[in-house]
Amino acid sequence: MPQQITAAVLNTAPGKLELETLVLDDPGPDEVLIDVRYSGLCRSDLHEIEGKWPATCPTLLGHEASGVVRRVGDQVRTLRPGDHVVTCLSVYCGECRFCLSGRMTLCPRRGSLGSRTQPVLVNARGQSVHPTARLGAFAEAMVVHEHSAVRIPERMPLAAACVLGCAVVTGLSSVFRSARVQPGSTVAVLGCGGIGIAAIQGARLAGAREIIAIDAVQARLTDAVKFGATSTVHAGLVDTVEAVRELTEGGADYTFEAVGSAATVEQAFAMLGPGGTATVVGLVPDSQPISIRASELFLLEKRLQGALMGSNQFPTDIPGYVKYYEQGRLNLDDMLSTIVRLDQINEGFELMKGGGGTRVVASIGSDS
Repeated sequence: MPQQITAAVLNTAPGKLELETLVLDDPGPDEVLIDVRYSGLCRSDLHEIEGKWPATCPTLLGHEASGVVRRVGDQVRTLRPGDHVVTCLSVYCGECRFCLSGRMTLCPRRGSLGSRTQPVLVNARGQSVHPTARLGAFAEAMVVHEHSAVRIPERMPLAAACVLGCAVVTGLSSVFRSARVQPGSTVAVLGCGGIGIAAIQGARLAGAREIIAIDAVQARLTDAVKFGATSTVHAGLVDTVEAVRELTEGGADYTFEAVGSAATVEQAFAMLGPGGTATVVGLVPDSQPISIRASELFLLEKRLQGALMGSNQFPTDIPGYVKYYEQGRLNLDDMLSTIVRLDQINEGFELMKGGGGTRVVASIGSDS
Protein backbone atom coordinates (compact mmCIF):
# COMPACT_ATOMS: atom_id res chain seq x y z
CA MET A 1 0.00 0.00 0.00
CA PRO A 2 1.20 3.58 -0.61
CA GLN A 3 2.75 5.18 2.47
CA GLN A 4 3.22 8.63 3.90
CA ILE A 5 6.77 9.93 4.20
CA THR A 6 8.44 13.13 5.36
CA ALA A 7 10.48 14.84 2.64
CA ALA A 8 12.30 18.13 1.99
CA VAL A 9 10.60 19.50 -1.13
CA LEU A 10 11.57 22.37 -3.44
CA ASN A 11 8.29 24.10 -4.40
CA THR A 12 9.72 27.18 -6.11
CA ALA A 13 13.09 27.96 -7.62
CA PRO A 14 14.94 29.88 -6.42
CA GLY A 15 13.69 28.95 -2.99
CA LYS A 16 14.18 26.86 0.13
CA LEU A 17 13.43 23.22 0.85
CA GLU A 18 10.25 22.68 2.84
CA LEU A 19 9.42 19.67 5.01
CA GLU A 20 6.19 18.09 3.81
CA THR A 21 4.28 14.86 4.07
CA LEU A 22 4.15 13.07 0.71
CA VAL A 23 2.45 9.89 -0.42
CA LEU A 24 4.96 7.40 -1.84
CA ASP A 25 3.60 4.78 -4.23
CA ASP A 26 4.36 1.06 -4.08
CA PRO A 27 7.33 -0.17 -6.15
CA GLY A 28 6.55 -1.32 -9.68
CA PRO A 29 7.73 -4.63 -11.17
CA ASP A 30 11.32 -3.41 -11.76
CA GLU A 31 11.52 -1.03 -8.79
CA VAL A 32 12.66 -1.23 -5.18
CA LEU A 33 11.52 0.58 -2.04
CA ILE A 34 14.47 1.90 -0.03
CA ASP A 35 14.42 3.29 3.51
CA VAL A 36 16.88 6.18 3.27
CA ARG A 37 19.50 6.47 6.00
CA TYR A 38 21.85 9.19 4.72
CA SER A 39 21.86 11.53 1.75
CA GLY A 40 24.72 13.76 0.62
CA LEU A 41 24.17 17.38 -0.34
CA CYS A 42 25.53 17.94 -3.85
CA ARG A 43 26.25 21.21 -5.63
CA SER A 44 23.90 20.16 -8.43
CA ASP A 45 21.09 20.18 -5.84
CA LEU A 46 22.16 23.69 -4.82
CA HIS A 47 22.07 24.86 -8.45
CA GLU A 48 18.40 23.88 -8.68
CA ILE A 49 17.59 25.46 -5.31
CA GLU A 50 19.18 28.73 -6.44
CA GLY A 51 17.47 28.61 -9.83
CA LYS A 52 20.74 28.35 -11.74
CA TRP A 53 19.50 25.13 -13.34
CA PRO A 54 15.90 24.56 -14.36
CA ALA A 55 13.86 22.62 -11.80
CA THR A 56 10.51 20.91 -12.35
CA CYS A 57 8.74 22.13 -9.22
CA PRO A 58 7.53 20.75 -6.96
CA THR A 59 10.61 18.54 -6.96
CA LEU A 60 12.31 16.23 -4.49
CA LEU A 61 16.08 16.66 -4.73
CA GLY A 62 18.83 14.36 -3.51
CA HIS A 63 20.57 11.55 -5.38
CA GLU A 64 23.60 10.53 -3.30
CA ALA A 65 22.08 8.17 -0.74
CA SER A 66 22.54 5.04 1.32
CA GLY A 67 19.79 2.95 2.82
CA VAL A 68 18.14 -0.43 3.26
CA VAL A 69 15.86 -2.17 0.79
CA ARG A 70 12.44 -2.88 2.28
CA ARG A 71 10.47 -4.21 -0.70
CA VAL A 72 11.19 -5.22 -4.30
CA GLY A 73 9.04 -5.60 -7.42
CA ASP A 74 8.35 -9.05 -8.81
CA GLN A 75 10.78 -8.59 -11.74
CA VAL A 76 13.72 -7.36 -9.66
CA ARG A 77 16.69 -9.71 -9.83
CA THR A 78 19.66 -7.84 -8.40
CA LEU A 79 18.36 -6.77 -4.98
CA ARG A 80 16.28 -8.24 -2.16
CA PRO A 81 14.69 -6.96 1.09
CA GLY A 82 17.25 -6.25 3.79
CA ASP A 83 20.06 -5.38 1.37
CA HIS A 84 22.14 -2.34 2.26
CA VAL A 85 22.51 -0.19 -0.85
CA VAL A 86 23.98 2.94 -2.36
CA THR A 87 22.09 4.87 -5.03
CA CYS A 88 23.60 6.44 -8.14
CA LEU A 89 21.94 8.73 -10.68
CA SER A 90 23.56 7.03 -13.70
CA VAL A 91 20.78 4.46 -14.09
CA TYR A 92 21.32 2.13 -17.05
CA CYS A 93 19.31 -0.34 -19.12
CA GLY A 94 22.04 -2.99 -19.44
CA GLU A 95 21.03 -3.91 -22.99
CA CYS A 96 21.96 -1.08 -25.36
CA ARG A 97 25.28 -0.86 -27.23
CA PHE A 98 26.63 1.70 -24.75
CA CYS A 99 25.87 -0.46 -21.72
CA LEU A 100 27.17 -3.61 -23.38
CA SER A 101 30.42 -1.87 -24.31
CA GLY A 102 30.96 -0.62 -20.76
CA ARG A 103 29.85 3.01 -21.33
CA MET A 104 26.84 2.83 -19.05
CA THR A 105 26.75 6.54 -18.22
CA LEU A 106 25.85 7.19 -21.88
CA CYS A 107 22.84 4.84 -21.86
CA PRO A 108 20.22 6.49 -24.13
CA ARG A 109 17.36 4.55 -22.54
CA ARG A 110 17.73 5.85 -19.01
CA GLY A 111 14.90 8.34 -19.51
CA SER A 112 12.40 5.58 -20.14
CA LEU A 113 13.47 3.39 -17.23
CA GLY A 114 11.00 3.47 -14.39
CA SER A 115 8.22 4.83 -16.59
CA ARG A 116 4.97 4.62 -14.62
CA THR A 117 1.26 4.97 -15.20
CA GLN A 118 0.90 6.97 -11.98
CA PRO A 119 3.26 9.32 -10.14
CA VAL A 120 5.61 7.89 -7.56
CA LEU A 121 5.17 10.91 -5.25
CA VAL A 122 2.11 13.07 -4.54
CA ASN A 123 1.85 16.00 -2.12
CA ALA A 124 -1.04 17.02 0.13
CA ARG A 125 -2.41 19.25 -2.65
CA GLY A 126 -2.70 16.30 -5.00
CA GLN A 127 0.25 17.43 -7.14
CA SER A 128 2.81 15.04 -8.55
CA VAL A 129 6.24 15.72 -7.04
CA HIS A 130 9.15 15.17 -9.43
CA PRO A 131 11.98 13.01 -7.98
CA THR A 132 15.27 14.37 -9.30
CA ALA A 133 17.23 11.88 -11.43
CA ARG A 134 14.42 9.39 -10.77
CA LEU A 135 15.66 9.18 -7.17
CA GLY A 136 14.63 11.92 -4.72
CA ALA A 137 16.73 11.09 -1.67
CA PHE A 138 15.86 13.97 0.67
CA ALA A 139 13.10 11.83 2.13
CA GLU A 140 12.51 8.99 4.55
CA ALA A 141 12.04 6.51 1.72
CA MET A 142 12.18 6.33 -2.06
CA VAL A 143 11.07 4.06 -4.88
CA VAL A 144 13.68 3.67 -7.64
CA HIS A 145 14.53 1.44 -10.58
CA GLU A 146 16.69 -1.51 -9.48
CA HIS A 147 19.52 -0.28 -11.76
CA SER A 148 19.75 2.91 -9.69
CA ALA A 149 21.11 1.07 -6.67
CA VAL A 150 23.92 -1.34 -5.86
CA ARG A 151 24.29 -3.65 -2.88
CA ILE A 152 27.09 -3.06 -0.38
CA PRO A 153 28.21 -5.17 2.60
CA GLU A 154 26.16 -4.70 5.77
CA ARG A 155 29.38 -4.05 7.69
CA MET A 156 29.97 -0.87 5.65
CA PRO A 157 28.91 2.22 7.68
CA LEU A 158 25.95 3.77 5.89
CA ALA A 159 27.04 7.34 6.65
CA ALA A 160 30.36 6.88 4.84
CA ALA A 161 28.72 4.79 2.14
CA CYS A 162 26.33 7.50 0.96
CA VAL A 163 29.10 9.63 -0.59
CA LEU A 164 30.11 6.70 -2.80
CA GLY A 165 27.11 7.22 -5.05
CA CYS A 166 28.07 10.61 -6.49
CA ALA A 167 31.15 12.44 -5.19
CA VAL A 168 33.38 9.40 -4.83
CA VAL A 169 32.30 7.38 -7.86
CA THR A 170 32.59 10.53 -10.00
CA GLY A 171 36.01 11.59 -8.73
CA LEU A 172 37.65 8.18 -8.58
CA SER A 173 36.18 6.88 -11.82
CA SER A 174 37.27 10.05 -13.62
CA VAL A 175 40.81 9.14 -12.65
CA PHE A 176 40.57 5.39 -13.30
CA ARG A 177 38.19 5.17 -16.27
CA SER A 178 38.05 8.54 -18.02
CA ALA A 179 41.66 9.74 -17.79
CA ARG A 180 43.38 6.44 -16.94
CA VAL A 181 46.03 8.16 -14.85
CA GLN A 182 49.37 6.38 -15.07
CA PRO A 183 51.78 5.65 -12.19
CA GLY A 184 54.52 8.26 -11.84
CA SER A 185 52.49 10.98 -13.57
CA THR A 186 51.67 14.52 -12.47
CA VAL A 187 48.09 15.55 -11.66
CA ALA A 188 46.38 18.85 -10.89
CA VAL A 189 42.84 19.02 -9.47
CA LEU A 190 40.91 22.29 -9.74
CA GLY A 191 38.28 22.47 -7.00
CA CYS A 192 38.57 20.60 -3.70
CA GLY A 193 34.97 19.87 -2.84
CA GLY A 194 33.70 16.31 -2.61
CA ILE A 195 34.44 15.34 -6.21
CA GLY A 196 37.82 17.06 -6.24
CA ILE A 197 38.89 15.38 -3.00
CA ALA A 198 37.81 12.03 -4.45
CA ALA A 199 39.88 12.74 -7.59
CA ILE A 200 42.88 13.53 -5.39
CA GLN A 201 42.45 10.22 -3.60
CA GLY A 202 42.08 8.47 -6.95
CA ALA A 203 45.32 10.02 -8.20
CA ARG A 204 47.07 8.80 -5.07
CA LEU A 205 45.68 5.29 -5.54
CA ALA A 206 46.76 5.39 -9.21
CA GLY A 207 50.35 6.11 -8.17
CA ALA A 208 50.73 9.72 -9.33
CA ARG A 209 54.00 11.21 -8.06
CA GLU A 210 52.77 14.81 -7.92
CA ILE A 211 49.18 15.73 -6.97
CA ILE A 212 48.44 19.44 -6.94
CA ALA A 213 45.27 20.69 -5.22
CA ILE A 214 43.88 24.04 -6.42
CA ASP A 215 41.15 25.99 -4.64
CA ALA A 216 40.31 29.52 -3.49
CA VAL A 217 39.50 28.40 0.07
CA GLN A 218 42.54 27.79 2.28
CA ALA A 219 40.72 25.36 4.57
CA ARG A 220 39.97 23.09 1.62
CA LEU A 221 43.62 23.16 0.56
CA THR A 222 44.67 22.20 4.07
CA ASP A 223 42.24 19.27 3.99
CA ALA A 224 43.44 18.24 0.52
CA VAL A 225 46.89 17.43 1.89
CA LYS A 226 45.29 15.01 4.34
CA PHE A 227 43.67 13.18 1.41
CA GLY A 228 46.84 12.87 -0.66
CA ALA A 229 47.74 16.19 -2.28
CA THR A 230 51.50 16.72 -2.44
CA SER A 231 51.27 20.46 -3.24
CA THR A 232 48.61 23.16 -3.00
CA VAL A 233 47.91 26.30 -5.00
CA HIS A 234 45.66 29.07 -3.67
CA ALA A 235 43.63 30.21 -6.67
CA GLY A 236 42.93 33.61 -5.17
CA LEU A 237 46.56 34.52 -4.57
CA VAL A 238 48.61 33.32 -7.53
CA ASP A 239 48.37 32.54 -11.24
CA THR A 240 47.31 28.91 -11.06
CA VAL A 241 48.51 28.03 -14.57
CA GLU A 242 52.02 29.34 -13.96
CA ALA A 243 52.14 27.75 -10.52
CA VAL A 244 51.29 24.31 -11.90
CA ARG A 245 53.74 24.68 -14.78
CA GLU A 246 56.46 25.50 -12.28
CA LEU A 247 55.61 22.62 -9.95
CA THR A 248 55.52 20.12 -12.81
CA GLU A 249 58.44 21.53 -14.83
CA GLY A 250 56.41 22.42 -17.89
CA GLY A 251 52.84 21.30 -17.28
CA ALA A 252 50.79 18.50 -15.74
CA ASP A 253 50.14 15.16 -17.38
CA TYR A 254 46.53 15.17 -16.19
CA THR A 255 44.20 17.85 -14.90
CA PHE A 256 40.69 17.52 -13.48
CA GLU A 257 38.24 20.42 -13.48
CA ALA A 258 35.78 19.94 -10.60
CA VAL A 259 34.45 23.50 -10.29
CA GLY A 260 32.05 23.86 -13.19
CA SER A 261 33.06 27.10 -14.88
CA ALA A 262 34.47 27.98 -18.28
CA ALA A 263 37.36 29.88 -16.70
CA THR A 264 38.62 26.87 -14.76
CA VAL A 265 38.20 24.58 -17.78
CA GLU A 266 40.43 26.94 -19.76
CA GLN A 267 42.95 26.94 -16.91
CA ALA A 268 42.88 23.14 -16.72
CA PHE A 269 43.74 22.92 -20.41
CA ALA A 270 46.38 25.69 -20.28
CA MET A 271 48.30 24.08 -17.39
CA LEU A 272 48.75 20.78 -19.26
CA GLY A 273 52.13 19.76 -20.54
CA PRO A 274 52.58 18.29 -24.06
CA GLY A 275 50.48 15.17 -24.49
CA GLY A 276 48.46 15.94 -21.37
CA THR A 277 44.75 15.30 -20.82
CA ALA A 278 42.29 17.69 -19.18
CA THR A 279 39.11 16.03 -17.90
CA VAL A 280 36.07 18.20 -17.20
CA VAL A 281 34.06 16.76 -14.32
CA GLY A 282 32.27 19.94 -13.21
CA LEU A 283 29.01 20.87 -14.91
CA VAL A 284 29.70 24.05 -16.88
CA PRO A 285 26.56 26.02 -17.88
CA ASP A 286 25.87 26.13 -21.61
CA SER A 287 25.83 29.91 -21.36
CA GLN A 288 29.60 29.90 -20.71
CA PRO A 289 31.58 29.28 -23.93
CA ILE A 290 35.01 27.70 -23.57
CA SER A 291 37.99 29.12 -25.43
CA ILE A 292 41.22 27.16 -25.96
CA ARG A 293 44.16 27.41 -28.35
CA ALA A 294 43.45 25.04 -31.21
CA SER A 295 47.13 24.83 -32.08
CA GLU A 296 47.82 23.18 -28.71
CA LEU A 297 45.47 20.35 -29.67
CA PHE A 298 47.52 19.26 -32.67
CA LEU A 299 50.99 20.72 -32.11
CA LEU A 300 51.23 19.66 -28.46
CA GLU A 301 48.73 16.78 -28.65
CA LYS A 302 46.80 18.05 -25.65
CA ARG A 303 43.37 16.56 -25.04
CA LEU A 304 40.22 18.11 -23.55
CA GLN A 305 37.49 15.65 -22.59
CA GLY A 306 34.35 15.42 -20.51
CA ALA A 307 33.49 12.73 -17.99
CA LEU A 308 29.83 12.22 -17.09
CA MET A 309 29.81 10.84 -13.53
CA GLY A 310 33.40 9.77 -14.16
CA SER A 311 32.37 7.43 -17.00
CA ASN A 312 31.62 5.04 -14.16
CA GLN A 313 30.42 1.45 -14.14
CA PHE A 314 28.90 1.83 -10.72
CA PRO A 315 27.61 -1.74 -10.16
CA THR A 316 31.25 -2.88 -10.14
CA ASP A 317 33.04 0.36 -9.26
CA ILE A 318 31.25 1.02 -5.97
CA PRO A 319 31.89 -2.45 -4.47
CA GLY A 320 35.54 -2.00 -5.43
CA TYR A 321 35.68 1.35 -3.69
CA VAL A 322 34.17 -0.25 -0.59
CA LYS A 323 37.16 -2.61 -0.62
CA TYR A 324 39.54 0.35 -0.78
CA TYR A 325 37.73 1.85 2.23
CA GLU A 326 37.90 -1.36 4.22
CA GLN A 327 41.61 -1.69 3.44
CA GLY A 328 42.22 1.82 4.78
CA ARG A 329 43.27 3.13 1.36
CA LEU A 330 40.21 5.33 0.70
CA ASN A 331 39.34 7.91 3.35
CA LEU A 332 35.58 8.41 3.37
CA ASP A 333 35.07 9.18 7.05
CA ASP A 334 36.93 12.49 6.91
CA MET A 335 34.98 13.51 3.80
CA LEU A 336 31.87 13.77 6.01
CA SER A 337 32.59 17.27 7.21
CA THR A 338 29.12 17.94 8.66
CA ILE A 339 26.08 15.76 9.34
CA VAL A 340 22.72 17.53 9.67
CA ARG A 341 19.19 16.31 10.30
CA LEU A 342 16.60 16.45 7.53
CA ASP A 343 14.98 19.46 9.20
CA GLN A 344 18.36 21.24 9.09
CA ILE A 345 18.96 20.63 5.40
CA ASN A 346 18.72 24.30 4.40
CA GLU A 347 21.41 25.12 6.95
CA GLY A 348 23.48 22.37 5.38
CA PHE A 349 23.25 24.03 1.99
CA GLU A 350 24.26 27.35 3.54
CA LEU A 351 27.39 25.66 4.86
CA MET A 352 28.09 24.38 1.36
CA LYS A 353 27.67 27.85 -0.14
CA GLY A 354 30.20 29.17 2.34
CA GLY A 355 32.78 26.65 1.18
CA GLY A 356 32.81 24.82 4.48
CA GLY A 357 34.09 21.27 4.51
CA THR A 358 34.18 18.51 1.93
CA ARG A 359 30.70 16.97 2.05
CA VAL A 360 27.61 17.87 4.07
CA VAL A 361 25.38 14.85 4.69
CA ALA A 362 21.81 14.64 5.91
CA SER A 363 21.00 11.94 8.46
CA ILE A 364 17.47 10.78 7.69
CA GLY A 365 16.85 7.41 9.35
CA SER A 366 18.28 5.05 11.92
CA ASP A 367 21.29 2.93 10.94
CA SER A 368 19.63 -0.18 12.34
